[in-house]
Order: sequence, then structure tokens, then C-alpha cells
Amino acid sequence: MNDRHLDRFRYRIRLIVCLPISYSGQEGKRSKARDYRSPEVNPMAVYVVTGGAGFIGSHIVEELLRRKQTVKVIDNFSTGKRENLKPFIGKVETVEADIAESLALGEYLRGADYVIHQAAIPSVPKSILDPVKSHRANVDGTLQLLLACREAGVRRVVYASSSSLYGDSPALPKHEVMLPNPLSPYGAQKLFGEIYCQVFTKAYGLETVSLRYFNVFGPRQDATSQYSGVLALFIPAILKGHRPTVYGDGLQSRDFTYVQNVVEANLLACTTSGVAGDVFNIACGDCITVNSMLQQINKITGNDIAPIYTDPRRGDIKHSMADITKAREKLGYNPLVSFEEGLRRTIEWYRNNIS
Repeated sequence: MNDRHLDRFRYRIRLIVCLPISYSGQEGKRSKARDYRSPEVNPMAVYVVTGGAGFIGSHIVEELLRRKQTVKVIDNFSTGKRENLKPFIGKVETVEADIAESLALGEYLRGADYVIHQAAIPSVPKSILDPVKSHRANVDGTLQLLLACREAGVRRVVYASSSSLYGDSPALPKHEVMLPNPLSPYGAQKLFGEIYCQVFTKAYGLETVSLRYFNVFGPRQDATSQYSGVLALFIPAILKGHRPTVYGDGLQSRDFTYVQNVVEANLLACTTSGVAGDVFNIACGDCITVNSMLQQINKITGNDIAPIYTDPRRGDIKHSMADITKAREKLGYNPLVSFEEGLRRTIEWYRNNIS
């Protein structure tokens, strides 16, 4: 095979592997344990939230309980915090386990209708420093979970993916049919997870939906780690009168998404019919620079603190903005909370909770 034919072959393979797909025709396919029918709203459904002690996971748990659903949490507490689950003691069953290696995972999932898979090491810098550990959590863990869900007869799995898999393409907004081009192991790992989800829908009839999150922020986001989200670092710093560090010139832009919007998207993805095997962007469809975001934090907090600019980090992308048309049309998703309102709520939470 000459070089020209080899390049053409590689391009075709890339298209087959990377493009998102929908297997709505697979709905109704039977497994050993349960008929995988299109889910309907069930007033007494059983939900399992992996990573339920984490930032996003604990918000999902809170909303499910508010809707009077039965909830079980699986978390190894490597990144999740027990304090995030304290308000729900006695209301949820909590299993301390690592999904990448637990031999009893199938038993933990038995009887579950929906599994909302948030467990991960959700960090680009951490994946660059230790890609093996990150791969084990993000890829091996996802595969083991899908296998256990298939055996347990789970109705649907909703998978937390990431906008990191788009890479640094200059095309904006990002839409789901764009070819992925991850710049970090984390982005690649999230892409692998999506592919596994789609394969399990096609090959085994296990309904899956993947949600590509864009820069989620809100209360309970960890402010103690250098690898935390940018708002979780900037807000406490400014509240304490410290100058936050900006990697790059601050002109990089993000589609900042308040956590309650992501919670709503997950619950819609659980119960909306006709979307098995599909992929959706979850964001606000807006573009805000880091400098602009800092100005808004200063305005809300009554400060005027300038950042410290330093070199960009490896793996960071320059611009990110989502096209959320598909999620609007097929899931009925609409952002419930704007960036400005979410920022006010988040600042208020940090005021009351940081020491």
C-alpha cells in the first residue's frame, strides 16, 4: 500500500471511530436481565451516581433526592469529599468502592434503572503528569462499569464526557460532528469512554448517552487543589485579597456552565427516548474570556485585584464555545441559570464556606 492510499485508509478509519452516532434502532434490544425499553419518567426510579461525592455528582444526588428518587452513591473518595454527602446521610446508600477494580460492582448496580457516571480524575494537568493513573480511572473504570451495567440489566447509562476532546480547533462554536482532536491524555480518555458507550449500545443493547461538559462551575467545587477549575481558584483568591494566577494572556475564552444546568441535562438524558448511543454538548452556548470573568468577580465582590500572568499550561486550549442546538432539540435542554447568576451564587457560597 503506497503512502497516498495509506493516508486515505487512516482518514476513513478516523471518521468511523470518532464521529458520534445514534443507535435509536437498537432500543428495545434485549439483554439477559432486562428489556432495554426507551425509558419513561418513573416517579420511583432507582439511580446510581458514580462519583456521587464529587462536585457535580453531589449536586445530582441532591436534585434526585429533591425529586424523591431512590439514590445510591458509589465513590472511592479519591477526589470526592465525604462532607459533600453529609446533608444526605440516611437518605442515600453509599458504597465505598473503586469502579476500576471492584469485583462486586454488578451487585452494587443490581436493581438500578439509571446509572449516572461521574466518577473520574477530571483534570487535564493531572492526566499529563500521570497518564497511566488517569487512564485507569477514566477508561478502565468506565469499561468495568459498562460491563457491570450490562450484566445488572441497567436501563440506561449517562456518561460524563468533556469538551477537552475537541482540542484546539479554531472553529467555533464546537458541534458534535466535529472530528475530535484532543491535546491531553484526559481529552483522549473521555473520547475512549464515549466510544465504549456507543459500542455497548450497538453490540449489547445497553442504552447510553454521553454529555460533553464545558467548564462547569458552582458551589462545592474544590478550591484547595492547584488542579481545580479556574473559578474555584479565582473566587477564593479574590475574596481573600490575593492576586490569582492566569496561565497565558487571559484572552482565552470558555463556555462557563453553572452546575445546575449540568444536573438538569443529566436527568433529561436519563429519561428522554430516542437518544441511545448519542452525544450532546452541555453548556450555555456563550463565550467569556478569562479577563472578562475576572472583571465580573471583582465587580460582584467589590474588589479591584489584578491577576498575575504567567506562561500557558500544556494541554490547555485557547478558545471553547459550544453549539447546544442538538441538546435543545433532542433532549429539551435549556440552560436554567446564566453565567452571571451562577457566578453570584457561587461567590456567595464561597463567602460562607472558605476559611
